[in-house]
Amino acid sequence: MDEQKRDEEQTEQSEQQVKSEKPAGKYLRMKPFAFIMLIFLTIICTAGLTIFALTFGEQKVVEVKTEERPEFKKLYDAYDALQQKYFEDVNEEEVVYGAINGMFDALGDPYSDYMNKEEASSFNENLSSSFQGIGAEIQERNGYIMIVSPIKNTPAEKAGLQPKDMVLAVDGKSVKGMSSTEAVLLIRGEKGTEVTLTIQRGEADSFDLTLVRDDIPVETVYGDLDESGIAHLQITSFSENTAIELEKLLIEFEKEGMKGIVLDVRQNPGGYLKAAIDISNLFVEQGKTIVQIQERNLEPQIVMADNRSKYKLPVTVLIDEGSASASEILAGALKESANAKIIGLKSFGKGTMQEVIYMEDGANLKFTTGKWLTPDGNWINEKGISPDVKVDYPDYASLPYIDPNQTYELGTEHVVVETAKRILEVLGYDPGEVNTVFDETTEAALKAYQEENELEITGILTGDTTYALMDAISEKLKTEDPQILKAKELLGVTPEATTD
Repeated sequence: MDEQKRDEEQTEQSEQQVKSEKPAGKYLRMKPFAFIMLIFLTIICTAGLTIFALTFGEQKVVEVKTEERPEFKKLYDAYDALQQKYFEDVNEEEVVYGAINGMFDALGDPYSDYMNKEEASSFNENLSSSFQGIGAEIQERNGYIMIVSPIKNTPAEKAGLQPKDMVLAVDGKSVKGMSSTEAVLLIRGEKGTEVTLTIQRGEADSFDLTLVRDDIPVETVYGDLDESGIAHLQITSFSENTAIELEKLLIEFEKEGMKGIVLDVRQNPGGYLKAAIDISNLFVEQGKTIVQIQERNLEPQIVMADNRSKYKLPVTVLIDEGSASASEILAGALKESANAKIIGLKSFGKGTMQEVIYMEDGANLKFTTGKWLTPDGNWINEKGISPDVKVDYPDYASLPYIDPNQTYELGTEHVVVETAKRILEVLGYDPGEVNTVFDETTEAALKAYQEENELEITGILTGDTTYALMDAISEKLKTEDPQILKAKELLGVTPEATTD
């Protein structure tokens, strides 16, 4: 009781002190906890009203900007102006994508690109075991889409697409000004579906080429061993497993008495830098340079051959205008550090390296991070590697494609007839003068070909006959390829004499 009385006296004294210190007037008495809760609720209500006004008000009360870096002020101002005054609703996502695309386009680098989620997915398919499409490596150059090279045993190769063919349109839609990744989205599609490309080849008139999409397996090494012990190894691209695929074949051929090696990277658009280095390591002696890598403001980093086992057999390398990037790294390494002879045509000339950054939303950023130099310090960008021995393809290797769905017969006058006559001539038939007129001599030569190849004898060029002619000329090129023959000759391998 004494404590309670003492507390009451203290309270009365406090109240008297407050009264003496404050002027007379009305006031509210509030416990501390209630006062704190009132302040908290006031803050919440104020914030809610502010957000509502900013979101739904006809005019924004506050313009919100995040200008962490002053160089982006113009970008923010342009974005805000569009949002406020453009006469239609602005698709924020597309506008942002366009802004990023613009940054990459401003670089003027055909190998740097921003890929949205869909484009990135298509690009990443190239790194998987297979994808569905036509099987051609493409590149944007000077605002046009160009074929770098068709992939072996794909619809693109079978249809006769060639390096440096320009793709003008896909299914009638112009691809001029598109990036390569944008064009790929139009060209690829489900297996069994058709896509029509409008192709410009050199100075000739453009033509339409309809292809049926298929599964494109990422099998990158093909090989055979001839009777003289020369291995012809064709590398179609440089993927994660290419070096393993190649070494597996080399081990197999070594057991069968391999005496020389022809590495064929014609129409190989490139791929992983590491794969090119790993393959070079099979042939370049330890301590010798494979490639020099130079990033911005840094001295070249020299990549030297390691101490793994080497194949010390004679080696030649085949290149052409479709050999790019990693293909050129391999050719340069073997030419300058392993004394290998290079045969064929000047390569494409891509001396830069790219890095891919994967964004959280599924998009990709692909941009050039440096350049590479050959062992002797040569930068081959837009120059290519010149062969030690130049060997052209035969003229019939670049003949235009003949559409099997079209019909050509006696009396027809068309540029395709000239192509058919040249094929018949190469195959050993006499079609008469090679011109655009389908005459009696042409008809007789075609009937002779049909008879010898168990085709319906009509003297008309269409359907199965067209397919047979195109396949026959392709097979002739494979078996009588002058570049391969020269590459084997330069190896200096002499077949062993056999005794009965």
